[in-house]
Amino acid sequence: MFLAFGAAWMSLIFFLIGVASGWHALSSRFRSQTEPYGQTRTAGPFFYGVQMRFRTNYSSVIRVTAADNALYLSVLFLFRIGHPSLCIPWKEIQFGRAKFLWRRYVVLTLGEQERIPMRITERMARKLGILERLPNWEAQTAL
Repeated sequence: MFLAFGAAWMSLIFFLIGVASGWHALSSRFRSQTEPYGQTRTAGPFFYGVQMRFRTNYSSVIRVTAADNALYLSVLFLFRIGHPSLCIPWKEIQFGRAKFLWRRYVVLTLGEQERIPMRITERMARKLGILERLPNWEAQTAL
């Protein structure tokens, strides 16, 4: 009985995190139906973190894959309740940057309708090849 209650409680928490972070809103339009194709670069799930809306953190549980056609997001199996895999076309993503203390971040605004912010480290963006997609990135980093 205790295990069933614990599993139900954790499922509810994972679902609520998915709603708060914006993942649920994105899943209505961007639920992944295909596998990445073309040149792909992957970061995560371990040693990388992502911060989304309302400062919800996905530390060491999220895998981000940048492919020719889209950005793919998925979380580890144990945390997948309320977090279906996503496939967001590049045309639906806006790029920006942010700085907090001494660290620089890349901010991806996901979905033109949903406008869900996703903040990743510059290191993660470099590994995924996202920095090349940013207009005038070298000029911005010199500031």
